[in-house]
Amino acid sequence: MSDLELSNRAVRGRALPRPPRAGTVAALAFVAFLAVATVAPWLLQTADPLAIAPREAFEPPSAAHWFGTDESGRDVYSRVIEGTATSLLIGVSATAIGLALGLLLGGLAGLGGRVLDFVVGRVNEVLFAFPGILLALLIIVLWGPGPVTATIAVGLSTAPGYARIIRGELVTVRSSGYVEAARVLGHGRARVLARHILPNALAPMVVLATLGIGQAVVWASALSYLGLGAQPPAPEWGAMLSAGRTYITTAWWLTVFPGLMIVLTTITTTVLGRALAARDGARR
Repeated sequence: MSDLELSNRAVRGRALPRPPRAGTVAALAFVAFLAVATVAPWLLQTADPLAIAPREAFEPPSAAHWFGTDESGRDVYSRVIEGTATSLLIGVSATAIGLALGLLLGGLAGLGGRVLDFVVGRVNEVLFAFPGILLALLIIVLWGPGPVTATIAVGLSTAPGYARIIRGELVTVRSSGYVEAARVLGHGRARVLARHILPNALAPMVVLATLGIGQAVVWASALSYLGLGAQPPAPEWGAMLSAGRTYITTAWWLTVFPGLMIVLTTITTTVLGRALAARDGARR
């Protein structure tokens, strides 16, 4: 079961309880990642992430180079810090694209009547026939590789999942007791939609966005690893993994540190998303 489906269950109050401390730690870690991505690259970098120094190639982690150097003598620590901004930007942008398209499709299916619900449902079924990463690969084949294309591809490939969850929430809220009560009291359709249906149906968006960022970072890194996203020498985690895999037995630091950042980002967003889902489910 995907994280998005788990978040949908959590929103309805069926999620397993999570320790409050885990959510707090994840929130602090997520804020730290955002700080590194937006402000800290210029403060934390110890060297130019693109500057080459062939005589210092393959130096292990030391006081001079905290994460060692790569095959061209570039400082891996500075590249990982710079890659935080690149990877999170791709993850946030892809999530925004997926959520926007998911809102459009899910809104049409959930509020547009039986015909639109049927049409959108069939389109979603066709898209679900392809694994998400395979759909992203097909989009890149059509539009060409690159970070922008990878961002759009990941966003489009995650949209069907968002659309299904949003449509389900709209249908559930639309048939709820308080919505029926509002209609019986004579409230107009627009008022019921604006004051009751949309606020409650779209409440899971924060949870979906938090979980989606981690998923988008992993998918974008996978595309870069395959040479279809950010291209070397760009300091992006997936591209760094791809460049370092050739030297994994002799220069382990080239893959361990960017890989560790991908794992930490994914764990942070997943724990934070599930904590938010459990909190929202408890309130309901």
